[in-house]
Amino acid sequence: MTLRLTLISPATSEALREVRFDDDGPLDPAGIARAEAVASAVDPSPRAYTSPSPRCRGTARALGLRAEPLDELAGCAMGRWRGQTLAAVAAAEEAGVAAWLSDPAAAPHGGESLRDLRVRVGAWLDGLTTGSGRVTAVAEPDVIRAAMVHALAAPDVTAWRLDVRPLTAVHFTGRAGRWNLRAGESLEQQ
Repeated sequence: MTLRLTLISPATSEALREVRFDDDGPLDPAGIARAEAVASAVDPSPRAYTSPSPRCRGTARALGLRAEPLDELAGCAMGRWRGQTLAAVAAAEEAGVAAWLSDPAAAPHGGESLRDLRVRVGAWLDGLTTGSGRVTAVAEPDVIRAAMVHALAAPDVTAWRLDVRPLTAVHFTGRAGRWNLRAGESLEQQ
């Protein structure tokens, strides 16, 4: 049996535009409008999930998905960096940001490491392969990167080399504990 999973990144929000660690802010009006405009490109799945963030839940609603929020799909817990811009954190904690960007096990912010995120998301992903059919989930970009790294059995540091743009779909096909993926399909170009 084959499982077909589509992970969709959320539309834009103020935090995304400001390169700020997510602070549970909602989609901005432009993000809502863009998601609504591409809703017809999303094939509704019998099983739909979303990261619990307001940005992902709002994107799922705008896409017309009746998605269940899952804690397993939460974005990386960023500890004391939450809500701050990357530039501000880099200015205040240069060594911490350098460690975070180079060591997947580092969590200088007091939150979750990149490796811990990949393990959590990978466990969810592997749990899906026991079924079949179609699944759609709206997930934070870091969750999608973690899923891609896990599916490819790539080193954790590879996540920093994957760019996940707003309203982009990554398609996974899983069977017998093995994943294939097709990456980077913009919903806006369909």
